[in-house]
Amino acid sequence: MDFRFTPGSTPMLLSIPHGGTDLPDELAGHYAPSAAARADTDWHLGKLYDFAGELGISVLAARWSRYLIDLNRPPEDSNLYPGQDTTGLCPVDTFARERLYLPGHEPDAIEVARRLARYWQPYHRQLQAELERLLALHGRVVLWDAHSIASRVPRFFEGRLPDLNFGSADGTSCSLQLQGAIMQVAAVQDRFSFVFNGRFKGGHITRRYGDPARGVHAIQLEMCQCLYMDEAPPFDYRPEAAARVQPLLRELMGTALEWVRM
Repeated sequence: MDFRFTPGSTPMLLSIPHGGTDLPDELAGHYAPSAAARADTDWHLGKLYDFAGELGISVLAARWSRYLIDLNRPPEDSNLYPGQDTTGLCPVDTFARERLYLPGHEPDAIEVARRLARYWQPYHRQLQAELERLLALHGRVVLWDAHSIASRVPRFFEGRLPDLNFGSADGTSCSLQLQGAIMQVAAVQDRFSFVFNGRFKGGHITRRYGDPARGVHAIQLEMCQCLYMDEAPPFDYRPEAAARVQPLLRELMGTALEWVRM
């Protein structure tokens, strides 16, 4: 399978598009040594969000590494943040600007098209199908797009990120009432810093599928990896740290569920 999918019973879908680590065997000779560490993976999110099943939330998680193709980029590879540096649909370098391919082995237009058809489209077909199923059952649905990143990535932003970075495409991908409910939960706690629509406003998934008028409310959460894991290789999960942030994640998603059921 090209992804891991568990259907749920409640009006929420958890998407984890950057948690995959696999690369196809037939491309092994194309990648440079820097690709081996999979350093830019959204590590361990399946484990961090392991309470989703208890809440009856559907879960869709990628198998393939973003170094193969980025499932959260538009198929035409347009820049989601015009004027800012970003990596592309089929990245050719890491966040640290290390080249991902051996010389002469970067994907050309034909290879990019092949990867779109073979790896990108299956994930998005499943995502769309599950949203439609939940929408038919419940009338409204929340799409929670889960991401994580190192707290400091100088290529993309100065200094340290806030702990929790929510994105709703500047309030267009979900109801402002839902955004307000989530913001209220984030604001009453003082352990973790947060921002809405700061450096991260939501990627392609949030912007493409969020359609509040139709009843689909999409929100992205990009969280600092230091909250639950080591940000340096081998990128170990830290259960004690994770246990401090998981209750808040559960409360945030539970609040979204309560809102969408109203």
